[in-house]
Amino acid sequence: MTLDYKKLGLKAGLEIHQQLGTDEKLFCKCKTQLRDADESDGMFYRYLRPTQSEMGEIDVAAMEASKYNRRYLYKTYDTTCLVENDEEPPRELNGAALDISLEIALLLNMKVIDEVHTMRKIVIDGSNTAGFQRTALIATDGYLDVDGNSIGIMVLCLEEEASQKISETKDEVVYSLDRLGIPLVEIATGSDIKTPEQARKVAEYIGMVLRSTGKVKRGIGTIRQDVNVSIAEGARVEIKGVQMLGLLSTIVENEAIRQVKLIEIKNELNNRRACVDENIVDVTSVFEGTECKLVSKALGKGLVLGICLRGFGGLVGREIQPDRRLGSEFSDRAKGFTGGIFHTDEMPKYGISEREVSALKGIFDAEEGDCVIFVADREDMAKKALKAVIKRADEAMKCIPEETRRSLDNGSSAYMRPLPGAARMYPETDVPPVLIGNDRMINIELPELFSDRRDRYMDEYDLNEELATQISSSPNFEFFEDVMKGLSIPPTLVVRTLITTISEIQKEGHPVENITDKKLMSLFELIAEAKLAKEAIYDVLIGLSKNPKGSLEDVISELGFGAVKADQIDDVLEKTILDRRDFILEKGMDSLGPLMGVAMKELRGKAKGNVVNKLLKEKIQAIISER
Repeated sequence: MTLDYKKLGLKAGLEIHQQLGTDEKLFCKCKTQLRDADESDGMFYRYLRPTQSEMGEIDVAAMEASKYNRRYLYKTYDTTCLVENDEEPPRELNGAALDISLEIALLLNMKVIDEVHTMRKIVIDGSNTAGFQRTALIATDGYLDVDGNSIGIMVLCLEEEASQKISETKDEVVYSLDRLGIPLVEIATGSDIKTPEQARKVAEYIGMVLRSTGKVKRGIGTIRQDVNVSIAEGARVEIKGVQMLGLLSTIVENEAIRQVKLIEIKNELNNRRACVDENIVDVTSVFEGTECKLVSKALGKGLVLGICLRGFGGLVGREIQPDRRLGSEFSDRAKGFTGGIFHTDEMPKYGISEREVSALKGIFDAEEGDCVIFVADREDMAKKALKAVIKRADEAMKCIPEETRRSLDNGSSAYMRPLPGAARMYPETDVPPVLIGNDRMINIELPELFSDRRDRYMDEYDLNEELATQISSSPNFEFFEDVMKGLSIPPTLVVRTLITTISEIQKEGHPVENITDKKLMSLFELIAEAKLAKEAIYDVLIGLSKNPKGSLEDVISELGFGAVKADQIDDVLEKTILDRRDFILEKGMDSLGPLMGVAMKELRGKAKGNVVNKLLKEKIQAIISER
């Protein structure tokens, strides 16, 4: 589906959550160390309930979550403490995390606030043992430029990471406390993003800024992107937990498609004069002796309840996103209470027969344009699930609901909860405020951005953009600069050695930690002084990785490498062509490649390839001219 985003009035904004590379957590002295769940040394549980804000209001998202009445289990470790358990007050705000936050704020051209106050943000999905997340506003009103477009950076907050979810059922969620409390920054842009591709580029730029500090954690799960999307006739929807940056543009595009499709469905429902019959009916008798295993299993502990959506026929099964239909929206709402729903738009299926479908429709006097939805479960859960479907069906006729959704691996999304409001925030009285004075700010040293370093490397060392990008964002960039300052050696050779060659050796299972900077520098010195050919680099590095106690000289000696004299090269080449004159006369200059392979088997690492190539070429030309 091709969309005109300008005509649709697409607007998007990002929320980037990045874990900081501190040794300790945000409000205690526990190490920021992730553990395997089977290393847990204890467990406890909580039931969480919503509370009123300081204005006497209850947040709608918190109220929604409380309906599920789940039990939350928490795994503890010898590296977690009573602060994570919510059995001890938090300590003061981590000063190192605050300084990193200030550094990031300055890199994003933001205005730092004068005094940092920690707030409580109500979250009762179990991810925080206390029922709230601690967060502190650090800076506002920043901006960045992406492809000539100014993108506003509205706020930067410093907050504690949530617990890691281990497993989940409709009645219980298990969390791991090792991640809870790791410091992270939340960076929120304005709604200035107008296309899916621009969303990806803005996220890439912010990610580059964060990595440029060298003070953030790296790896899967350490950075997450949430994206807010709306179109002019739609509603603001927040999609959470985008792990893969490459999926971001697809998620924005699919959300725009979802809203367009939902608007089309709403208009068609209104044209049909559709309505929702809120009467929940026991239809268990229809399924006596059913061959549907899902329904049969549920009847062992419950019953089957159904509702009729008048005028919804054919629309509940209509696709609104890849692998997602209007029925998926209904199912998302019901899944907080039951395993899922059935609807007649997809029947007969799952072992449900045509006879059962006809009988079901007969109970509701359903016509061709109607859709029956039913749930098989305990009576209380089935009723709650169908009431959730009724609410969502009613919304389908009126509007696109504002909600928080979770991203799916294919770029679609699924319902999580309503959008939270201002009622979820209230002051944290256990953490003292922190004044941000001039003394603190003048000690913040700003790093060179990867993008600026890349441009400098392209200019100073004549590197192409790909190599400059690789080395500028590599932890080895300082070593690269040291090599280039002290030696006359091709920059491309150094970069490929540091980035490509060492990476290949590591992938082959060799311990690259044995290849120290000191040994690498000595290796480059030998090459710069023409005492070792560049072709020897790979073999020498392999030798170093296998022999951690051996010196560079020992490895080179074992391999038989070292610079050879011109007459030694000549001897090898004469030997190479001695028995191959007929081959040379037959192939002409096409014989150069195969003969280079033969010669370099003996000269690899001892002579420069371009020197060998030139001399061998001259010898081949001499033989050809003699014919």
